[in-house]
Amino acid sequence: MADISGATTTGTGVGTSTNLIGAPAGTNPGGILGKDDFLKLLLVQLQYQDPTAPTDSGTILTQTSQLAALESSDNTNNTLEKLSAALLSSSQFSTVAAIGKIADIGSNGITFEEGKNSNFEIYFPQDIASGNVEIKDTDGNIVRTIPIATNDKGVYAFDWNGINDAGAAAKSGVYYIEASYSNQAGDSLTTRAGAYPIESVKFVDGQSLLKLGSSYVPFESISEIYEG
Repeated sequence: MADISGATTTGTGVGTSTNLIGAPAGTNPGGILGKDDFLKLLLVQLQYQDPTAPTDSGTILTQTSQLAALESSDNTNNTLEKLSAALLSSSQFSTVAAIGKIADIGSNGITFEEGKNSNFEIYFPQDIASGNVEIKDTDGNIVRTIPIATNDKGVYAFDWNGINDAGAAAKSGVYYIEASYSNQAGDSLTTRAGAYPIESVKFVDGQSLLKLGSSYVPFESISEIYEG
């Protein structure tokens, strides 16, 4: 804080220059005063008070109370910051416990733009004997059927060029991805895009990111986590 010059002690007629904080100019560019600064201001006020009309005790008690309240507020803020950090750390460790479970993002929709390919992934929780991936429009009509061959269970990536089953180009919009298949025992099963096993968790700038398929998804985007 800069020096405050020109302070004059009343009754003596002697001009004096006073540095209230005792710090060089420019050390507090934000102009933020803490409890130590207020204490120094109070001491300077008492030091240079008019001897013939000293500051009354009520004013001093009021200022001391305000100083105590400020210190209490600082201590509370520090405690809350530590508590927040502890809760964040606890939350992150809880997220790690979700590895191996299924995370559902709450939608199996994809956005398609004419002239571009749309990529999506589907998790098959059981081995695939045969089946089909179905791309549906917003009315539930099947736009494109993609056959799937025998494969092990897992997450598989698909690429759609926007051509429907009639060989025409689909319009831009939102489409929904489902799959019906049978396992090696002949059981009929269904699955869809949007639900994947959590493979790992990483933390970036305090944010938890879950690895679902080939992508990392913010924890806040997950609508449900359940056993696979």
